Amino acid sequence: MKTTNHDDGFGTISVAAILAESARRTPDSIALIVGEDETSYASLWRETRAYAGALRARGIGPGDAVAVLIPNVPDFARVYYAILALGAVVVPVHALLKAREIEYVLQDSGARMLICAASLLKEGAAGAATTGTDLLTVMAPDDDGLPRLEDEAAASRPIDSYVPCRPSDTATILYTSGTTGKPKGALGTHFALVEQTSVLLTSVMDFRPGDVLFGGLPLFHTFGQTVVLNTGLRAGATVVMMPRFSGAGALNLMARHKVNIFVGVPTMYVALLEAAKTVDVRPAALRYGISGGASLPLAVMDKFRDVFGVEIHEGYGLTETSPVAAFNHVGTAPRPGTIGVPVWGVDIEIARAETVESIELLPCGKLGELVIRGHLLMKGYLNRPEATAEAIVDGWFRTGDLGTKDDDGYLRIVDRKKDMIIRNGYNVYPREVEEILLTHPEVVSAAVYGIPHDVHGQEIAAAIVLDAGATATEAELMEFASAQLAAYKYPRVVRLLEELPLGPSGKILKRNLAAESVGT
Repeated sequence: MKTTNHDDGFGTISVAAILAESARRTPDSIALIVGEDETSYASLWRETRAYAGALRARGIGPGDAVAVLIPNVPDFARVYYAILALGAVVVPVHALLKAREIEYVLQDSGARMLICAASLLKEGAAGAATTGTDLLTVMAPDDDGLPRLEDEAAASRPIDSYVPCRPSDTATILYTSGTTGKPKGALGTHFALVEQTSVLLTSVMDFRPGDVLFGGLPLFHTFGQTVVLNTGLRAGATVVMMPRFSGAGALNLMARHKVNIFVGVPTMYVALLEAAKTVDVRPAALRYGISGGASLPLAVMDKFRDVFGVEIHEGYGLTETSPVAAFNHVGTAPRPGTIGVPVWGVDIEIARAETVESIELLPCGKLGELVIRGHLLMKGYLNRPEATAEAIVDGWFRTGDLGTKDDDGYLRIVDRKKDMIIRNGYNVYPREVEEILLTHPEVVSAAVYGIPHDVHGQEIAAAIVLDAGATATEAELMEFASAQLAAYKYPRVVRLLEELPLGPSGKILKRNLAAESVGT
């Protein structure tokens, strides 16, 4: 950090302060639980400072990028905050990536080092070797021949405290999913990430000291990293980590540890509902659920309320917005079908989607593209000035999502601009069709997407997962949809699958379904 430019001011901030301050205020409280192991705030910060000391001894310092390939275990938190405490930059790596994909992230980010969990070394070590990136392991046996961060931490002097950073300094490089072309590294700042926790805790979500949060969202993803880890630890809550999610396993964990708040994506809520059909355990301490990452079907929200007796508060955000931009604020009854209102200090408006070189705002009620500005925005995409200029226009971030805003400020997502299907010149929004299919009593989950068609341009296709023992046929499901949708909207192609393909963050991979349909 340089202090010679007085125009930048002298204020400092660090995401690492989240853990440091909570360890000082509530040292004996439990921060993390995984399996039978509990880690207090004081222990977590002490171990983090030891890890940071080892990284410092290896020459890691302010501005250095360090990649992290670790599942949902306490070592993710230790490594994450250790890197940030040095003023270095965290580059989380999706745990499901293969060596070639890891190699791309390491090269593109310029990572000096990869810290990899033993369970992920097969792909991680191969990616590091190809790029010549230094490799450190965690949770590896003593005799595997690779350098262990635990050993180097024991032999190094811990840091005393975290390095102060400029508010605009880069804290994280989070790679987008790359649904169109190569993934892009979104640059998150210390200010945006810390301010996100401040806003969520003061006016959006009801996290209390001593609350128990469910930590099944992958921590390499912005949702789990910011909402569960950073906001949860700043609140002085306990995070119950689940390295591999399953509905039945989650229900048992929630009951055992008296989880108060479940944070997940829609597919996780579907899994909980499915598990509840065969598992008698119920999380009696649960106060509410938080959903994001994808649109939550109304049928799932209603079923969850019926089965578990609590509301799900749906929100909206993106990697580029740190992530939460809008939310059905806790304390106010959620409005089903909406993503709530913009969070404090953030503007979300509707712009004409066809106008790309400037922002043309539309009046309330009109359909257009959601655009966002405020304290939560990324600095841009790493080494991609053209992509940054396309995404941020006149200070507004173009989300690529189509929606509306009503007179009360509540926002509705209609669909992704890129997911919209055009059949015979008519616009079809997959979410509308999915909502209808999910009202069928035998349908567990559904994904609607477009496939090429010689006559219509695109045809409507649906991949559907049925309940165990269901007897509904493809033809019956088509008829069910056609009775409730205009002729150009209902699916003419229906595929019954045992499960839908999911990405690392739990989103349904519609591009995979479309590719499979074209290939058959």
